[in-house]
Amino acid sequence: MADFLTDVQTLRANARAHMDLGPITEAYGADRPRVISVLNEVLATELVCVLRYKRHYYMAQGINSGPVAQEFLEHANDEQGHADEVAARIVQLRGEPDFNPATLVARSHAEYDASAELVDMIREDLVAERVAIASYQEIVRWLGDKDPTSRRLIEGILAVEEEHADDLLNLLEGIGEPAVSAKR
Repeated sequence: MADFLTDVQTLRANARAHMDLGPITEAYGADRPRVISVLNEVLATELVCVLRYKRHYYMAQGINSGPVAQEFLEHANDEQGHADEVAARIVQLRGEPDFNPATLVARSHAEYDASAELVDMIREDLVAERVAIASYQEIVRWLGDKDPTSRRLIEGILAVEEEHADDLLNLLEGIGEPAVSAKR
């Protein structure tokens, strides 16, 4: 066995001594309660994004609304999948996923949006994706090697959020709208 690994007898003894922690071993290097808290913020962010995209899907109207609404629905489904993955990871870490609707928006990094105009919906969704991207990049750096499983989970979600931002920018450009509203 390589010199850097703990001897097998110690690994076995530690595994038996802390079976109640499931997958969390002596090697877990992160502040688990803080990771669970941060993951609950990610969960809230993803759930608020689901709700925003669903509203936009149902409210999309106008000549360009068909393909845009379908993009909103696809993004809503992706965000729901992210929320499910994050909730499962929280439980793996022996935490409780917080689905409390009364505090969801306050814990979310992204904002809910009730825009009525299609272009405004796209812009607000792009803003929310950019917020998630910046936030998740920071979380990835913060986790580093202390919790590689949570880091990889967030990295995977981050890659999809970047795709969403690119999709939304392409939608704006495709309908001849600037990414920044003139009224701001």
